[in-house]
Amino acid sequence: MSEDRWTLLTPDLFFSALGETLQMLGVALVLGSVLGVGIGAVLALTRQGGVLENRAASVLLGGLVNLIRSLPFIILLVAILPFTRLLVGTSIGVWAAIVPLTVMIAAYIGRLVENSLLEVPGGVVEAARSMGASPGQILWRFLLPEARGSLILAVTIAAVGLIDATAMAGTVGAGGIGDLALSYGYQRYDGFAMAATVVTLIVLVQGIQWVGTSAARRFRRR
Repeated sequence: MSEDRWTLLTPDLFFSALGETLQMLGVALVLGSVLGVGIGAVLALTRQGGVLENRAASVLLGGLVNLIRSLPFIILLVAILPFTRLLVGTSIGVWAAIVPLTVMIAAYIGRLVENSLLEVPGGVVEAARSMGASPGQILWRFLLPEARGSLILAVTIAAVGLIDATAMAGTVGAGGIGDLALSYGYQRYDGFAMAATVVTLIVLVQGIQWVGTSAARRFRRR
């Protein structure tokens, strides 16, 4: 590469990194949201006074969620490397990063979903019970629809946090915009590369926040 270039960043490098970030973000968010909704639902239903009150299940699952959330992402990433290799057959690359990203965001969304479901007025559950609804029906036909605006905001917050975590995924060779900012903007003192990646991350965060807030406002029950 010529030394008289004013930046080391090329379009190929940039769009490759952007694609890696979007892949990590999209796959981890979808998988994490599915798992997180399940975790949050179990936590809300099995807590004291819940529809399926079960202290043992609530304490065990809640403790696991708290354990995962208490670990910085970089430590979680390293700690579950054997599990990552078991699932995807490798400990480097985008898919190796998606595993710990999914685990982290599932626990985070699980707590947010639990809080969203607990915000639903108790009268809704009592009305459902009076109509003979089963626990599954109470969850799917009453609690989740009532909390959908709050749930959308929860996923939006999680997505923003996930973008931050993808920057650290470069430690397993996953690449991404954050890794580009570190390896080119910081380590190689490339000001343009740093500015380009920072602007891109800001646009991603603002775009996700706008879409999530707009959707939540539309679906929130008044």
